[in-house]
Amino acid sequence: MTPLDYFVLGATLLFIVGYGTYKTRKNRDIQGYLLGDKELKWSTIGLSVMATQASAITFLSTPGQAYESGMAFVQNYFGLPFALIVVSAVFIPIYYRLKVFTAYEYLEKRFDLKSRMLAAFLFLVQRGLAAGITIYAPAIVLSSVLGWNLNGTIIVVGMLVIIYTVSGGTKAVSLTQKWQMGVILFGMAVAFGTIIYNLPNEVGFINGLQLAGKMGKTEAIDFSFDGEKRYTFWSGIIGGFFLALSYFGTDQSQVQRYLGGASVKESRMGLMFNALLKIPMQFFILLTGVMVFVFYQFQPHDVLFDSTSLELLEKTTFNDELAEIRTEHYQIHEEKKQAAIEYIGLRESGNTEAVVSAESNLNELKNQAFEKRDEAKALVRKAFPENTQKDSDYVFISYILNFMPAGLVGLLLAVIISAAMSSTAGELNALGSTTSVDFYQRLIKKDGDDKHYLLMSKVLTAFWGVLAVGFALYADLFENLIEAVNILGSLFYGTILGIFFTAFFLKFVKGNAVFMAAILSQAGILILYYYLSETISYLYFNLIGCASVMIISVILSLKMRKKINWED
Repeated sequence: MTPLDYFVLGATLLFIVGYGTYKTRKNRDIQGYLLGDKELKWSTIGLSVMATQASAITFLSTPGQAYESGMAFVQNYFGLPFALIVVSAVFIPIYYRLKVFTAYEYLEKRFDLKSRMLAAFLFLVQRGLAAGITIYAPAIVLSSVLGWNLNGTIIVVGMLVIIYTVSGGTKAVSLTQKWQMGVILFGMAVAFGTIIYNLPNEVGFINGLQLAGKMGKTEAIDFSFDGEKRYTFWSGIIGGFFLALSYFGTDQSQVQRYLGGASVKESRMGLMFNALLKIPMQFFILLTGVMVFVFYQFQPHDVLFDSTSLELLEKTTFNDELAEIRTEHYQIHEEKKQAAIEYIGLRESGNTEAVVSAESNLNELKNQAFEKRDEAKALVRKAFPENTQKDSDYVFISYILNFMPAGLVGLLLAVIISAAMSSTAGELNALGSTTSVDFYQRLIKKDGDDKHYLLMSKVLTAFWGVLAVGFALYADLFENLIEAVNILGSLFYGTILGIFFTAFFLKFVKGNAVFMAAILSQAGILILYYYLSETISYLYFNLIGCASVMIISVILSLKMRKKINWED
């Protein structure tokens, strides 16, 4: 990185933190701190909701996922627009009518205290872990490729977030997220433009896209019913619908974004903004990853993008094996590059037989190249069994550092760190609010004044910030980072959504029945995931969890009613 990159990076981050802290420095009561005085406009809500969901993991990991697996991940979001319509029609009016600070307050009004505590507890567990991951994920990649100290990177990013989140509360989070989202969208557009610019003259965007299609990278929709496939149209529409419904309707990190709206209309418009733009944004990020894949068909690169792991491997007894794999990798790359150029040229010839033959040769070489990558990955795991990082998470950051001009590198790193800060801020804000409102005010000190509750909300927000940083300092991840967060959410969201759906639509079910149903369902989901995670797409756990809570609560309610009637 050049001095200009460091200047752009530092100036962008300091402006965002300073702006959010300054604009919200006068919070004097709990209403302003937790709900932003309920004066946020739809545009701020819309960008804030999007920024909370779009963590640094989205911009580090998603392009790498497209590089390896293509566009299929976009199906994960197909159910989201429909979920946001339901949230706007059902959830928002109830929350506004009851004037709640958190989503879980409603559950006590509908059921009882223990149901409220259970849902709030499940949220704290899931979101508390996720907050650590959203700090750790970008920190480990950035520290690896830039040579920064990992713990130092975690602490700096964590402290920046804690400063403005604790200082300004919900309004600070929402205002800074608006600027962060602007930086993110602009930065990704610039990155996409440089990728197209850096393609060989004879390739260009259209030829590159067609090349990617023939190499299996643009298949965005899969209508198969194969349960072992992680992403299909059906898992996205059904499982993705319930995941998004629970996330936007019951996860306080999202609920708090639109509870601060000036009206029901402003909150609904903010969510509809996301309903319209979320899938195109994810599609664009995946498309960026696909074009990075096209770029690397012509640009020589090492067998793995995680250069740090390769450097460490060179110092072990596995160096000779690595050297052999590298030699074969570069040889395959040159053959594949020539095959790609030949295919593009033949496409214009009209010789169908030659085009089919060239396509077959190209895909055979692609498969050979990925086999060499797999051999190198296996070698890394053999030498360092504790290394569980995915090489795909390094694809996009590797491109940024090696092929983008000075200044833009700093901007793209600001994008990644801004995304980490925006999602973490939303999570800490929600964790602090839930702990303060649902536990401290309800169970520990019921008679405190507004000033006291404002102070405790700030203290508890800071506590969760320190806890998230602490978790990140000792964390380790599995699988692709973007999948890790979605898997974690899917293990808990279904149960929480089931409690809310039972509250909304099964009026005869009481607190005891839904409480027991939720505990049984959550235990069942964890057991199913342990034994069947390779058989059932994790997205379906959202549906299974929600349905099981509702079904079991109905059964228990009927049994309880029969018992009461018999005793009478």
